[in-house]
Amino acid sequence: MRTIRVETSAATILLTEPPEPKVRDRQTGEIAKDAVSGEALMTIGVVYIEDGESSLIKVTVPEGGVAEGLALGAPVALPGLVARPWESVFNGQQRHGIAFRAAAVTPAAFPAAMGATA
Repeated sequence: MRTIRVETSAATILLTEPPEPKVRDRQTGEIAKDAVSGEALMTIGVVYIEDGESSLIKVTVPEGGVAEGLALGAPVALPGLVARPWESVFNGQQRHGIAFRAAAVTPAAFPAAMGATA
């Protein structure tokens, strides 16, 4: 499937769920690995705010891309964020959605308020 780059420069992204290992198989507890590097994958929850609208999304990040100093509710940057549509059949029902992946998650600053004076 095609991957679509997500432009984040005009967005505010806040961390809502701390990094946790991405589970590949819930029955065995196997942790998902990157197909190319073999590095363990993590998931984070964020709220993505742009143009007055917000969405809660889960983002997959390689374990080595998770920066120190992340705090819940704080702004983060997601360099290399991409979206990939997916679909599958589970128990005879077709499911579909969008998977998000970033190269890293790092602390960021709140954007300056529009029209703020010093």
